[in-house]
Amino acid sequence: MTRQTIIAGNWKMNMRCDNAVALAKGVVAAVGETPSVEVILCPPSVYLSEVGDAVAGSAVSLGAQNLYAAEDGAFTGEVNAAMLSDVGCGYVILGHSERRTLMGETDADVSKKLHAALAGNLVPIVCVGESLEEREADDTEKVIERQINGSLAGLDEVRAAGIVVAYEPIWAIGTGKTASPEQAEAVHAFIRKELGKMFGEDVAAQIRIQYGGSVKPSNAKELLGQTNIDGALVGGASLKVEDFAGIISAG
Repeated sequence: MTRQTIIAGNWKMNMRCDNAVALAKGVVAAVGETPSVEVILCPPSVYLSEVGDAVAGSAVSLGAQNLYAAEDGAFTGEVNAAMLSDVGCGYVILGHSERRTLMGETDADVSKKLHAALAGNLVPIVCVGESLEEREADDTEKVIERQINGSLAGLDEVRAAGIVVAYEPIWAIGTGKTASPEQAEAVHAFIRKELGKMFGEDVAAQIRIQYGGSVKPSNAKELLGQTNIDGALVGGASLKVEDFAGIISAG
């Protein structure tokens, strides 16, 4: 089965509004009208509206970096799926390792957000990945299995086919270290196998699995050339048009 490559830029907590809009416009120009890959920009939430305006009518989609699972209520500082949809988001990143490690999010938290995102017609990009200690202890598969099963709990086959999973080894995020194409492919293949156990092989074959972890123009082509790597969740390299465009062209 052919799965369309999906490249998402996670801008994290970087830039100011003018820079964010300029970057978005630069990416739109670089991508053109009919890209062969799907491109998503995920700016800080306070700039979603402005970046959304910058990509409106283009081949570039808008995504958020997080959401809160409740429909509404007294949750100071949070934003829900309906709010994200209102400003033009079609995607949302969930369970990023920084939220898991720094904000204490659990698989159960991610699962609640997943269902809220789907109910709000957002495509969730669900992140999983192991720490350096877990990899060195040969626990990668055990950790990934737990995260996949917990984060996607309660999901049916129909909706599962439309989600995106991102494998991001924590030890390779922002460190300059990258899993070798062979290492990344091995984990992606394992993830697809686990998805097959949960939803059946036909559905698992439809789910796109991104790699995230110091993806750069110099390593993107080899990574994206692996059988089970269907795209990239890009951090630092998504903050410069030329670098992000180089990764997109590798897809």
